Amino acid sequence: MKTHRCLALALVLALAEVPAHAEPAATDDALSINDQEYLEMTGLNVMLAHDYYPEGHQGGVGIIQNGQRIATNGDVRLEPTPGQWQPTPVVGKRQVDRAAQQISVRMSFPDEAQDRRGLNPIGYPDLKMGYVLRVKPAGRAFRIIVDFDQPVPAAWVGKVGFNLELYPGILFGKSYEIGGQSGIFPRQANGPGAVSDGDYEVAPLGHGSKLMVAPETDRQRMTIEVVRGGEIELLDGRAQHNNGWFVARSLAPAGATADAIEWLVTPHAIPGWKSDPVIQVSQVGYHPRQTKVAVIELDRHETEFKDVALYRVTDGGLERVAERPATHWGRFLRYHYLQFDFTDIVRPGMYAVGYGDQRSNVFQIDEHVFQRNVWQPTVEYFLPVQMAHMRVNDHYRVWHGLSHMDDALMAPVNHNHFDGYVQGPSTLTKYQPGEHVPGLDRGGWYDAGDHDFRIESQADTVHGLALAWELFHPTLDNTTIDQDAHIVEIHCPDGKPDVLQQIEHGVLSIVGGYNSLGRLYRGIQDASLHQYTFLGDAADMTDNLVFHDTAASWTCRERWPPRRGRSRDSMTRSRATACASRRSSGKAPRRRIPHCTGWRPPSSSTRPRARRNTPSSSSAWATRSCRGSTRSDGSAPGPLRSSMTPTSPRRSGPPCESTARRSTPSRRRRPTASPIGPMSGEPAGTSSDSAWSSTSCTWERPTSFPRPT
Repeated sequence: MKTHRCLALALVLALAEVPAHAEPAATDDALSINDQEYLEMTGLNVMLAHDYYPEGHQGGVGIIQNGQRIATNGDVRLEPTPGQWQPTPVVGKRQVDRAAQQISVRMSFPDEAQDRRGLNPIGYPDLKMGYVLRVKPAGRAFRIIVDFDQPVPAAWVGKVGFNLELYPGILFGKSYEIGGQSGIFPRQANGPGAVSDGDYEVAPLGHGSKLMVAPETDRQRMTIEVVRGGEIELLDGRAQHNNGWFVARSLAPAGATADAIEWLVTPHAIPGWKSDPVIQVSQVGYHPRQTKVAVIELDRHETEFKDVALYRVTDGGLERVAERPATHWGRFLRYHYLQFDFTDIVRPGMYAVGYGDQRSNVFQIDEHVFQRNVWQPTVEYFLPVQMAHMRVNDHYRVWHGLSHMDDALMAPVNHNHFDGYVQGPSTLTKYQPGEHVPGLDRGGWYDAGDHDFRIESQADTVHGLALAWELFHPTLDNTTIDQDAHIVEIHCPDGKPDVLQQIEHGVLSIVGGYNSLGRLYRGIQDASLHQYTFLGDAADMTDNLVFHDTAASWTCRERWPPRRGRSRDSMTRSRATACASRRSSGKAPRRRIPHCTGWRPPSSSTRPRARRNTPSSSSAWATRSCRGSTRSDGSAPGPLRSSMTPTSPRRSGPPCESTARRSTPSRRRRPTASPIGPMSGEPAGTSSDSAWSSTSCTWERPTSFPRPT
């Protein structure tokens, strides 16, 4: 889970001293440059280089039309529908000429700071090109102009163009018209398509000198006309990238420099438009004795302010219990903010805040407000679902199958990984590039947005959970976690506090890596970009087979643990494991003998073991049976058989992109007990290598494992 930095909070605090008054009303008649250096009129904002995160669809020319961000990333690009890890320019300082009513930014290719170096390195082509991007108001429309320093090189004519990305989510089902042809924006990228320059592209939705977007709706109607440059192509960027947008694109003409590309863009701005008030209250609710402040977001040009009302929910509906003027907090970016303090209201109950015609969601005031549905879903759902090297079951649902049991192969030396990891001239361990590193196939949580590990994320999570246990001792038990069988059962208690089991899961990854490497791993990351962008079940990313043939080409699906790290990561890991060590008793685990179902754990001689991973092996996973009954003979009921995961046959033939054969995988043994010992606070006699049972659940270990022996 990557650390999310609250930069917006810092900006809010920095702007807290802004005088608490609304801006004068914007004119309905024409665009002009405002005090925040972008073009503005009622219902329309046009920005240039106010943010820069092109892979997140932010940057270049951006358009906010009647409160909706409809277009962004208006800039020169080298591909028709680029995605992440494709060349973007260096962005210069924004220049504002109020006399000429023009905003401009100098851009250039390549970006030396990202060209095969740094965080998220990008492979730039052999192209040096500078240009200036300008926006100018033209009444209720505006012009986008590109001036090149030199003519586009002949080899790049037909490739360099100006792109403007259109947000698809508000265009589905809306119409467009271009080049005399009409159509409807589709919900998915539809063919026909073809491969061009090695990349697949669907045929353009249309092309012509004028594009009309959603002409049937006042709030989204927009026209783009070519004044200079190539005709407009309307493309669907989702053909290459699932997170792509619709793209309007014009190619740069050969030999042109000044005014090489010019568009006239006319978004329809609704006269007198203002954004609706938005009321923010705590979704959790409030304790009677805590400070209670609601925030009301208004259009920054609002001049008529209303009193704020607080309503209590009763049997007969809403009862008004308070009404008073709000405090003006001030302006931030495009909005004006009010604060409504109702700390004096302490009576328990359900409430809502009202401002004009708007009303917030209901919330509660109660001294028990933090006892359910606050932090608990993180432990009940989020952390279990993110658990790596496990199969995660949730009744009828399987969140993901057993995954990445082949972690990991040592990363190559002198390598700058596409996600920012750097491996120097040495692995700094006894393992050579391509050699399997044991001990990395246990524990850890996947990133919130993908399936990689970062050591700082693992350590920070362990540290936070350990402190939570020390300070509050949360005994919530809603999940079965069996580290030996690699099974998680959500909504199936196992008699252990879930927080302690999550601490153990994180420490298994950190300590397992340290024991094998003699130092921390920097991360555990996918070997290829194609694998990294995978969005499906983590169990399908690799085949869970471990190979040891370092002589063969090993650019396979196994993940890498880059070793070059930072001293602060070592300190973070040390802090986390030191805190977590206070939760471990150091005693040998014992089996828990359940008394609710008459079930007894199997002896070591009959306990299922990993079998050879062949097509004839049993393919069924035994899953939980959340029942407290027993058979007439006193034995536990048989496990429910659901969501069967077939065992894949051992790989034969080329293991990956290489045609080289790999050696036979060696036998793998699983420890029968956690290497870090039980966690203090667990009920006496519990163990992670037994079959679990409680008053509501029974569960048996799987009959086979989808990995080789």
